[in-house]
Amino acid sequence: MTGGGRESEGGEEEVRGARRIPGPRGAADDLDLASVPLPPLPPPGGDAPDEAVPEQSQPASAPGSDAGEPEPEPVPEPEPADGHPHPAAPEPDAAAPAAEAWPAPDPQPGPADGTPGPPAPDPLVSPAPVVLPHQVLKALLGAWALSACSAEETAAVEDHLTGCAPCADEALRLRDAVGLLHTDGSLDLDPTLRTRVLDGCFGRRPARIPVPEWAAPYDAETARLDALLRDIGDSEWHAPVRLQWFEEERRVSRRTTVAGVIGHLMAVDGLLSAALGLDDPLDGGEAPLDPTERTETYWSATRRPPTRAVREPWRAQSHELIRTASFAGRNVAETSVSYGAFALPLQDAALDRAFECWVHGGDIADAVDYPYPAPSAAHLHRMIDLAARMLPAALAGRRSAGLAGPAKDLVAAGAPGRSLHLEIEGHGGGDWYIALDSPAAVGAPERAVAQVALDGVEFCRLVAGHVSPVEAAAGQEGDREAIRDVLFAAASLSRL
Repeated sequence: MTGGGRESEGGEEEVRGARRIPGPRGAADDLDLASVPLPPLPPPGGDAPDEAVPEQSQPASAPGSDAGEPEPEPVPEPEPADGHPHPAAPEPDAAAPAAEAWPAPDPQPGPADGTPGPPAPDPLVSPAPVVLPHQVLKALLGAWALSACSAEETAAVEDHLTGCAPCADEALRLRDAVGLLHTDGSLDLDPTLRTRVLDGCFGRRPARIPVPEWAAPYDAETARLDALLRDIGDSEWHAPVRLQWFEEERRVSRRTTVAGVIGHLMAVDGLLSAALGLDDPLDGGEAPLDPTERTETYWSATRRPPTRAVREPWRAQSHELIRTASFAGRNVAETSVSYGAFALPLQDAALDRAFECWVHGGDIADAVDYPYPAPSAAHLHRMIDLAARMLPAALAGRRSAGLAGPAKDLVAAGAPGRSLHLEIEGHGGGDWYIALDSPAAVGAPERAVAQVALDGVEFCRLVAGHVSPVEAAAGQEGDREAIRDVLFAAASLSRL
């Protein structure tokens, strides 16, 4: 035989005729050699072939055969033992395809009774599932719930779950628990995170010069607003923002941009800078003291609409205020800060600026569609306390302007007078008693003639002028005139 193969050494292979073609097999790296069955052995008594795969000879009439190749010599047929010749085999049709002249491959050896044996296993078929004991499968449930098992272990666990009810229940509970580990939570930071991180750091290593406690709300709110400004894009600095507040008995508003709001905060913070001897962004001496007038002056002096470039000077100014207040010590807390029509100690003015920073931070967040939670409960409580302490003076001012009812029971300064019980519920809540007839009187529970219940954030929105006094109170009881006067006095604390 010619070609790539070698010739058969015995004539028996040529008598059998066709050679067997093996099926496709995978690469050696893809097979588990231990699981591949060995080929069946030849039946006993026969001569083993010289080759693993018998060779095939190509008929001379096959298409594509080479005419120059020598033809194999015919093998003489043996004489029959009885002396009678065998009938001649029919000649193959020359027009038939060459493949039809090839005999079929030999059948696989079977049992002695003649029944067909099982087919040979395919080496590419995956092995049967791993058989593991119950305790091992139960220990794998956690890894299975986290999709951390191998393919064999996963198949074994899932096969076990179909027949073991306790393990199936445990698997469901573990899968539910894994689902809780992948919740789509908000990406916004907890407003108390910064305070908690600083407290933890200072607990390990106290600051040599700590930030005063009264300046902590201003420090926290400026940091939160700065984080919001850092996340917004350039175009969002020009997003329209509508500022709202109350003047006398009506709500007024002013339209500006995100950059304009930051300019407004920087202009009013300049009052604190001037009180501490720092540079005023409006050049000090000739700048007005009223917050609204200062803002209008700053906006009119800006030749171009403010952009995100206003963030850096505002941020530097707030840092300088906190640093100067920290180095100045305790005595600076009582420094007077003039707002034109009234004045506040520096510690209350810093709390007022923290409240303003939070309110306008919410205005900016609404304009750019960004979540902005309320301050921490401790800081919100101090802001509410400042507003409650300012209410008697605001009520007296409205009474002088004829916008509130007359005083009904004047008392000496420092004496308990007729009061309204302001009950703030929820976040930063507490109880305050507001003197009704004289700003110098002291509110007392035994002299309370009315009670108003409000949510903490809702009360701050009322003080900021974002909620109408008629819509603010969640619960009212007692003197209706006193309730109305206090609610409108709270709204009158708002300003640009």
